[in-house]
Amino acid sequence: MSLENKNIDGEGINASQKKETAIGNLKYLIVGIFFGIVFVKAEIISWFRIQEMFNLESFHMYGVIGCAVAVGLISVQLIKKFNIKTLDGEKIEIQPKTFNKGQIYGGLLFGFGWAITGACPGPLFAQIGTGATVIVVTLVSAIAGTWVYGLIKDKLPH
Repeated sequence: MSLENKNIDGEGINASQKKETAIGNLKYLIVGIFFGIVFVKAEIISWFRIQEMFNLESFHMYGVIGCAVAVGLISVQLIKKFNIKTLDGEKIEIQPKTFNKGQIYGGLLFGFGWAITGACPGPLFAQIGTGATVIVVTLVSAIAGTWVYGLIKDKLPH
């Protein structure tokens, strides 16, 4: 990360200046539990649904992903148009993105891992919470992969 993308305290440009208390973090736990329930009910954490998607047998997951992309796109445009601030009144800065070939390699690696394990990082905890404890292997692998990336990122094609 370049220096212009860091705050004085060394966090990312959109890092909140307000420090959360343990009780303040409770809202994130509640939202996480809510999303976990939604993921389970919508069957988007189902290994079978994910395999259907990668085998091009069902539109279900493509519809969910497409809706998420549309909601994200509309949300970002509304934030930009109306200069919406955080609940704490802090400005939201959306930095321009630049493309590089490393995104292709990373996307392919991510997709292969998703297809093989039937799990993407988002719903890992929801899958574990439903009793699919074998997903702990995927979680540990995701953490290890992130750690390895941190070690070798300067040598990768960004």
